[in-house]
Amino acid sequence: MTQPETQDGQTVLREVKGDKYRFTVLTQRLIRMEYCPDGLFEDRPTQTVQCREFPAVPFHLFHSADGIELQTDCVTIFYNEKPFSAEGLWAENHSDCGGIFCTWHFGDSLNENLMGTARTLDEADGAVLLECGVQSRLQGYSLLDDSASMTLDALGWPEPRCPGIQDIYFFSYGYDYPGALRDFFRLCGAPPLLPRYALGNWWSRFKAYSAREYIELMEHFVQEQIPLSVAVLDMDWHITQPTSSGKGWTGYTWNRTLFPDPKAFLAALHQRRLKVTLNVHPAEGIQAHEEMYKQAAQELGRNAAEGQRIPFAPENPAFMKVYFSCLHHPREAEGVDFWWIDWQQGAVSRLKGLDPLWMLNHLHTHDSARQGMRPLILSRYAGPGSHRYPVGFSGDSVISWASLAFQPYFTATAANIGYGWWSHDIGGHTHGCRYDELQVRWLEFGVFSPILRLHSTCNHFNGKEPWRYPSPIREIMGRFLRLRHQLIPYLYTMNHRCHCLGETLISPMYYQHPREGAAYEVPNQYHFGTELIVCPITQPMDRDAVLGSVEAWLPSGQYMDFFTGLWYEGNRRLFLHRPLEAVPVLAKVGAIVPMNGDKPENGVALPKQLELLIFGGADGAFSLYEDDGETTAYLSGESCVTELVWKWREENTSRFFFRPAAKRKFMPQNRSCILCFIGVQEAQSCALISGGYTTTLPLTYDEARHKLTAVVDRCKEAFELVFDPPLDRAANDVNSYCMKMLNAAQIEYERKDAVWALLTSGRSAFSILSELPLVCPNPTLREAIAEALLAQPHAHPTNVR
Repeated sequence: MTQPETQDGQTVLREVKGDKYRFTVLTQRLIRMEYCPDGLFEDRPTQTVQCREFPAVPFHLFHSADGIELQTDCVTIFYNEKPFSAEGLWAENHSDCGGIFCTWHFGDSLNENLMGTARTLDEADGAVLLECGVQSRLQGYSLLDDSASMTLDALGWPEPRCPGIQDIYFFSYGYDYPGALRDFFRLCGAPPLLPRYALGNWWSRFKAYSAREYIELMEHFVQEQIPLSVAVLDMDWHITQPTSSGKGWTGYTWNRTLFPDPKAFLAALHQRRLKVTLNVHPAEGIQAHEEMYKQAAQELGRNAAEGQRIPFAPENPAFMKVYFSCLHHPREAEGVDFWWIDWQQGAVSRLKGLDPLWMLNHLHTHDSARQGMRPLILSRYAGPGSHRYPVGFSGDSVISWASLAFQPYFTATAANIGYGWWSHDIGGHTHGCRYDELQVRWLEFGVFSPILRLHSTCNHFNGKEPWRYPSPIREIMGRFLRLRHQLIPYLYTMNHRCHCLGETLISPMYYQHPREGAAYEVPNQYHFGTELIVCPITQPMDRDAVLGSVEAWLPSGQYMDFFTGLWYEGNRRLFLHRPLEAVPVLAKVGAIVPMNGDKPENGVALPKQLELLIFGGADGAFSLYEDDGETTAYLSGESCVTELVWKWREENTSRFFFRPAAKRKFMPQNRSCILCFIGVQEAQSCALISGGYTTTLPLTYDEARHKLTAVVDRCKEAFELVFDPPLDRAANDVNSYCMKMLNAAQIEYERKDAVWALLTSGRSAFSILSELPLVCPNPTLREAIAEALLAQPHAHPTNVR
């Protein structure tokens, strides 16, 4: 009945097995439950599950006339040893959770699930229904049903399973959402380490560019000092004229009218340090007009003389071999770096149960890694386990505020099924109207998204080039696109943490604060890596106040605005207000955010000048991860970690430690370091200790942001900065902050004067806020002033500097 194992001198059980059932205890909180009518149990990988090799754990097993009772520290399973049924199989969750209905019976729906993600946002104008994830707040349990998933043979090819089987994974993790996600990744495979270039700016548009036009466009971005890392060509790169066997959407033959010399064109993009992806719609197979048709027909036994169509057949190994060798590998030899797989034709193939989208994602990902490069595709989500096939293309969204308002929640919630690398059409793809404000807010969200890919349809007026917009929209968009590339050192480290530690770049607020009810009530707010919290503004601004706003919740602690250095006290809900050129991004005190300090340029080379944002108020640490960015050499140790340690108070000093790893060949020869201490008072100098020598380092101070800056010209070796006396926190300059808001507000001048007189009256914040409604009728402006006054406890207006 059972299979004992010896572990640390004790006998433990890994599984409980009958003639037609098997229960495997993977962890104290993760149980596999199988029922197979023929008694042949499956241990091979499936489309969803990759590895079931978990350390054996002890549990209790009891037998009775009613069946068996399997008990771990976190869950108890009751089973009558018959075909699975609501009456015969149920589980009691003992993990901590917020509800009282914590018992699951076979067949129960997951009503309290925190949800996962969806296949696509195609044509979505707002919210769509989401599939379930592996997290639940109130029930404390969730399920991963792998019954319909095919097994994979030794070559990774899917095979149907026995009919009538049940194969269910019971997750009983309660509030431990990160723990559930880590074990999900252990079970279903780790997310790949993305190539570094995937984290930069992508240019994409559904437009019939010519080679010359596209190169000129890329040059225009260079002139605007807006860096890009990926050049996307939508379907018009290939012949698109309809034929008797297709509508022109599927194609693999270059349109030589637009691209007379494809290899030279791709080389020109590479010379500009851009990676290239081409769009493919595979659904119509291989048509007779394709230049590779005769070879494909010969290999597949089709009648080339009669132009016999070769239908798309993802279930056929012979077809898929030709699909890659004849259609894709020649293009890759010309210079294509990866593929945008635009499958929109449903989940049915000739092999029952095989979703063509999953098959394309699976095979393209593995094929792209065949030469030692890291795999990458751009394609839609095809169910649990799809995190192994990044990047996710969320589809053709409608241009609207409703679409934008859904995307932050959609992106963060996908962490609940491990899908951490969504790529949206930033700015929207189709329909809608032109709203410049909407484009800016969408771009701001895009900068703090997993992937930033500008995209739009072929409408003549629907382009996302910043210079198509008037000032100041143009300048704002340029600044944010440059910021994205500045953030790549931070983003790439988070990419590595996702791969190794199972931490998605974006996660809902409740991951770190599961017992705080408010964490579940800010669906559009999320953690952005380990150091930042982002609250995108997804609704139109108040036209009189000239401010956008978002409802936010700050956990206990203290935070600083990433852009202004404004301090905020946490443990409260509030509205955050920002002008169009800013978005609420908050760093926890003590946060360290490494950035690229080089001048803007295409590509994602490791920075020669590293810029470190160090937020005052508390100790902090950050492990900056770097490698060559593209190959799998990191698996053999070709990587390095620079340890950054910030001691806000140590022996009555403030100290920062820079500890680089051993030199690697991929690292810049000479690297300098700009250290920016945010939210602190001015200091004149600090001590630089390096190589056994101590020198005095001059400092500069930006009073508007309370930013103190030091520059270390050479940082090959470890160094330490010492501030003696220690740095002090800078008080919020409330009046200056409010002066900017009042100056921009589109209200009567007399009202502005009255508000200003009140703010500069020297009265307490309580007194000012009590009278403010009498002199300021605009509620948004009142709330914004209150936000500034109450950002820090006991704050009061300061003198205007």
